[in-house]
Amino acid sequence: MKRNLVWTAAAAVLVAAPAIEALAKPRFAATITRTTFGIPHIKARDWRGVGYGVAYAYAEDNLCLLAEEFATVAGERSLHFGPQAAATLGFEQVDNLSSDVFFRTIIDLPTLREGAKTLTPRVIGLLDGYVAGYNRFLKDAGADGIPAECRGKAWVRPITRDDMLRLNEKQMLLASSLNLAPAIANAAPPGSPAPKVSITMPKPDELGLGSNGWAFGGDVTADGRGMLIGNPHFPWKGPSRFWQMHVTGPDGYDVMGVGLAGTPLPTLGFNKDIAWTHTVTQAKHFTLFQLTLDPADPTRYMVDGTSTPMTSQTVTVPMPEGTPAVTRTLYSTRFGPVFVIPARGVTWSAATAFAVRDANRSNQRGIETWLRIGEAKNVGEVKAAVTETLGIPWVNTIASDRYGDALHADVTAVPNVSADKIKTCSTPISGLFAELAVLLDGTREACDWDVAAGTPTPGLMPAGDQAATIVRSYLTNSNDSYWISNPAMPHRQLSPILGEYGTARSLRTRSNFTETAALLAGGKVDHARAQAHAFANKSLAADMTLDEIKVLCTVTEGLPDTAVRGCNALAGWDRRFEATSRGAALFRAFWAKAGRLPGLWQVPFDPADPVNTPRALAVDGAKGEKLLTALAEAVADLDKANIPLDAPWGDVQRVMAGNDAIAIHGGPGTLGILNMQESRPAPYGGLMPVHGTSYIQIVGFDDKGPVADAILSYSQSTNPASPHAADQTRAYAAKQWHRLPFGKAEIAAAAISKPKRIAE
Repeated sequence: MKRNLVWTAAAAVLVAAPAIEALAKPRFAATITRTTFGIPHIKARDWRGVGYGVAYAYAEDNLCLLAEEFATVAGERSLHFGPQAAATLGFEQVDNLSSDVFFRTIIDLPTLREGAKTLTPRVIGLLDGYVAGYNRFLKDAGADGIPAECRGKAWVRPITRDDMLRLNEKQMLLASSLNLAPAIANAAPPGSPAPKVSITMPKPDELGLGSNGWAFGGDVTADGRGMLIGNPHFPWKGPSRFWQMHVTGPDGYDVMGVGLAGTPLPTLGFNKDIAWTHTVTQAKHFTLFQLTLDPADPTRYMVDGTSTPMTSQTVTVPMPEGTPAVTRTLYSTRFGPVFVIPARGVTWSAATAFAVRDANRSNQRGIETWLRIGEAKNVGEVKAAVTETLGIPWVNTIASDRYGDALHADVTAVPNVSADKIKTCSTPISGLFAELAVLLDGTREACDWDVAAGTPTPGLMPAGDQAATIVRSYLTNSNDSYWISNPAMPHRQLSPILGEYGTARSLRTRSNFTETAALLAGGKVDHARAQAHAFANKSLAADMTLDEIKVLCTVTEGLPDTAVRGCNALAGWDRRFEATSRGAALFRAFWAKAGRLPGLWQVPFDPADPVNTPRALAVDGAKGEKLLTALAEAVADLDKANIPLDAPWGDVQRVMAGNDAIAIHGGPGTLGILNMQESRPAPYGGLMPVHGTSYIQIVGFDDKGPVADAILSYSQSTNPASPHAADQTRAYAAKQWHRLPFGKAEIAAAAISKPKRIAE
């Protein structure tokens, strides 16, 4: 009897063992340690735990911002914020109704769910962990723990994997067809009411896209190892803000850097062997198609003489209580959705319509690509990750490694459209669209994208037809095309869809090459010299023009008082955009006018000398008079804005942290300033930065691992009550670099609170 009782007890223990083990090993678990400036170091044993910890930490800093993003991609902005208020899509403001219609039409959840079945287990783990971590924070915070800005709001709700799939899709479209959201959402067949919203065709130079990146190889660095400077230009507000994190996960994954709202791991940063950054590429990630319609039915289009029906989709957008829902029917073709921009003649008539096809629609490869980059041990492995997956959506990849190699890869998910196809498939109006996108003839099946073997999605351009270079000197990019990453080694010409070749470079690109040459002429690069390079705040436009302007200003007889005052103010300016620089605000206002004047330069652009041409300001006769008129108008503009002509730049460009004004150095990229800050008039007077230098990192390597200095210009948290809402902004203003803790001992020494263990 006793023996039977023993066996029964033993059996019970064996049965209970799995349950006990399950309790001992929660499905989601992570440890979060916060260091200086509130930077979270997230440690987990598996990918679910990584996503879990990242989401929890991000929600601690930016819950309201992220909750609003989930409402945006679900097409619920009109319901919660009203249909006529604005959403930030990509880098532009869009009315909420257009935003909702766009997301309810373009985001195809069944397709995304099906595509998720092909994702690697670790990507699924990251996504599901992120969902669990976000929801765990909501549970832990409770109603009273939600920040005041979104406390009690219906749009602050638990999320599911669908929310993450939607958000990822938005991020992939961020710098491509997302900028056509109102044009797609308001497209309707002829006879329908005209769109009630303003629809414009965005220009690349008006999208606010920017960034600088430098990869220095061992031949030009002080220690013979690689060094990287990353200077992405992103918005100060909204969902495209960067957020710092350090992730230690399974299989040796150990990466520090930044991501955007909802990204479950660093998408720009470094590990112990490599560092990488991104800059928005000039490659075009979608094409437009001009359609000839069936005369009998404007919802049918002709392809090779055959009438083909468009696919219709009716979407219903919920409105605030008491307001009927809005229903719209949108149409799509084999080339993508139909869009309209009436102000530019892009209409849907009885004879013609236009469609857009985006290479990043349903691109779910990005997270796996960034995982592979984070695991890379050298830049060759970074290049392999980018080229084999074609998962990078719309940015150049610039990287350096501890062995002294430097990489620039302009390799993205881009349409496979050759120069010959662009020529043979053009239409009579293709030239009108060239600045925005390639316009192809939609009446011929042969004009669709070419299908190449080995690409993850049919119609993508193979990596071998794009640009990737590894050197031991240096490579850099400031958003111009692949043509020149180093003036000493121009790239061979590729398809025009990858960007312009043999054309004038922007002043910021030319400033990059000029300042980098000066940096290298002064000796080999180390951290201190890299820091000075990143924050030099020089204006190439000023260096190229002020001597001639001063000559013009020597003849003051007959000049209006405003021009004379302008001449005097510029005479004392140091040609920089430091917080202490006096006259910078005037030159900013002047160049906004003068830089657009025709015939500005005496020496035209020469493709054999792209760094130094065009140059020599034209000041003779009427051209000089126009320059002085522009200066007088700039003075009048500053007078109207109550900005003194000799005001220190930091008194003009600033951000408010409570009642504290923080002076912000840097200025517009159009003036050839590398430390770019684009500003708009502030409600408190002067200017406030809205887009520009964000997360700046300088990364080298020693025998132990990475040596990284960094600043996040707008700080970690969007919660005004957080101690980390403006602390790094003050550091940025003072040019106080932060040496990032990476190893265990460094993290422990820099910890500002006890590690937080979360599990369920």
